[in-house]
Amino acid sequence: MFQQTWRRAAAAVVGLLTLTLVACSEEEPAKDLSGNRAGAMADYGVGDQFTATEPVSFSILYNNHTFYPLKEDWLLWSEITKRTNVKLEPVVVPASDYEQKRSLLIGAGDAPMIIPKTYHPQENAFVSSGAILPVSDYLDLMPHFKEKIEKWRMQPEIDTLRQSDGKFYVLPGMHEKPWHEYSLAMRADILDQLGLTVPKTWDDVYTVLKAMKARYPDTYPFSDRWHKPNPGGALLNFLGASYGTLAGWNYQHVTWVPNEKKFVYTGASEQYKQMLQFLNKLVAEKLMDPESFTQTDDAARQKLANGRSFVISANAQTLVNELRPDLAKTQPNAKLVKIPLPIGPAGEINPASRLENGVMISSKARESKNFVAMMQFIDWLYYSDAGQEFAKWGVEGTTYTKDAAGKRAPTPDVTIVGLNPTGSKHLQKDFGFANGVFAYGGKLDLVQSFFPPEEMEFQKVMNGRAPSPIVVAPPHPLTDEEREQASLWETPLKDHVTQNSLKFILGQRPFTEWDAYVGELKAKNSEQYLDMVNKAYERFQKSNG
Repeated sequence: MFQQTWRRAAAAVVGLLTLTLVACSEEEPAKDLSGNRAGAMADYGVGDQFTATEPVSFSILYNNHTFYPLKEDWLLWSEITKRTNVKLEPVVVPASDYEQKRSLLIGAGDAPMIIPKTYHPQENAFVSSGAILPVSDYLDLMPHFKEKIEKWRMQPEIDTLRQSDGKFYVLPGMHEKPWHEYSLAMRADILDQLGLTVPKTWDDVYTVLKAMKARYPDTYPFSDRWHKPNPGGALLNFLGASYGTLAGWNYQHVTWVPNEKKFVYTGASEQYKQMLQFLNKLVAEKLMDPESFTQTDDAARQKLANGRSFVISANAQTLVNELRPDLAKTQPNAKLVKIPLPIGPAGEINPASRLENGVMISSKARESKNFVAMMQFIDWLYYSDAGQEFAKWGVEGTTYTKDAAGKRAPTPDVTIVGLNPTGSKHLQKDFGFANGVFAYGGKLDLVQSFFPPEEMEFQKVMNGRAPSPIVVAPPHPLTDEEREQASLWETPLKDHVTQNSLKFILGQRPFTEWDAYVGELKAKNSEQYLDMVNKAYERFQKSNG
């Protein structure tokens, strides 16, 4: 059932590079689907349970999470089949190498039919080769997806996904409301000991770290994690948002400047520079562990647990599942809290988008006799209220209960994110639900249904802030020819930004060389890239108003 196919695809990396540079001569027209309806429901609409009219199976790329590694006997698999008559055949790849293995599989022509966990604009690399489907051509097969766009007025966000042909190639997860989850976790007991309050701004964070260092000179108060696939991925993501730029996990080559109605090259911008300068100050004054950007997650967790650090990046799940249990074993009196995202030069903003990672469809799937059934299945599982509740909570009466008011709770023997902590079975580890491959997006009450009171308070603070103006950038789709050119420029540019960001942070390169660094980016075609994007934006505006 479970395939491990990515290794044989590794030899095809050269093929991938060739494929991504060969543009399709024309877009596939929306063909007659009469030969692709085996197993599909004749009448399928909003509110319907999708059930294939005959047994069908679909291959799916599976991102194997270390916290809940895949099990073949999960209730998730059998219940999907029971409800939908669909058997999923996962192609399993480790989470740490997911992006690389996905590219290799697509390049080798071995990609499974369904390709989840794709963050826009990652799909751009596969558009010109024709390897993935223009999913926007087939939205009439997806009534729940269309309903969410209309009901939640998602069209402006959806439009940001469009390519130069006016189509989009990834089905995004969609949230009714923005949901920001990452911030700093901080030892509140140390704050109390020092007579300090929870910091509200990044300047306050600096002051707190200084006080911690003065009291505990042998520590690095801040020692961080999550440096894959790029150094400081999580931290730079939310710190960058506070500075009005895109960094870390959310790095994109260009950032929208609303006041000027144009894009700037992210890695050369003043906001990006200021973010790096702040981190450099923390490292230079020994307030932040220089190993934060290279050490394993386990090493960062161990330092926190052993009292060698007091601050770390976190979200609600890791706070409850990992960090607090770590501390409970070594320092039972420690109190770790996730603080609201500190405020920076960008002001009191919520950097969250209503779009989540999404699903690409292999172009090969279009030729399957079960193609329509597959699209109906994806629509039900990822976009219907019932499918989203199932993916997150599982089976009512077995893994969760629901009271008359609609409030969900795990059954007494099931635990998840600190709920029912004495439960003997874990919703993710033992059943496969609340699984990042399937469960994301949805109505606010569903998204928040796992949240303990403290996380609800965090969300209340974040939802009281204005959306970041750079999150929903206007469309700027490139033509196939431009996309080919951009693909040649992007990797060398991003590599240079990533490598030098780390050098600036660690003090291995002084900021007196910033102009030289910007010049190096220009030599790698950053200005030509930026000019191409701004012209694409102007072209789209002229054509679409």
